[in-house]
Amino acid sequence: MPLTRDEDIAELLTSARNIAVIGASDRAGRPSYGVMRFLQDHGYRILPVNPQITGEHVLGEFVWRELSQIGVPIDIVDVFRRPDAVMDAVDQAIFVGAKAVWMQLGVINEEAAAKAEGAGLKVVMDRCPAIEIPRLRLPKVTTEA
Repeated sequence: MPLTRDEDIAELLTSARNIAVIGASDRAGRPSYGVMRFLQDHGYRILPVNPQITGEHVLGEFVWRELSQIGVPIDIVDVFRRPDAVMDAVDQAIFVGAKAVWMQLGVINEEAAAKAEGAGLKVVMDRCPAIEIPRLRLPKVTTEA
């Protein structure tokens, strides 16, 4: 069952540091760009993933082709893709040992959610962290020294 309780969503967001964004855009007017900027401003490290702009930089971060290239622990995989493309993102998230999959507003895929949960990942569906963080009044994340 995807996380729906405020306490569970707050715990996921406050424990996360690295957020991979599948479907990242290099265009400032796109929702994924705005969410990545918000997350960076809130203290998270974003890890953009988009095969079409691999090797470029977005918001100062290298853009990866797929999750398996990243090489750092991934706390949340934030998916900005159509619902029918989410299963691939879930497969990648499971493969790299991510802790959670977050499907953006309007992105609902029950089968992919069940697969992620079955592999031990937390799942958030049809929500946006850039809305949830201020709504839950979460503090900026900090990296431990």
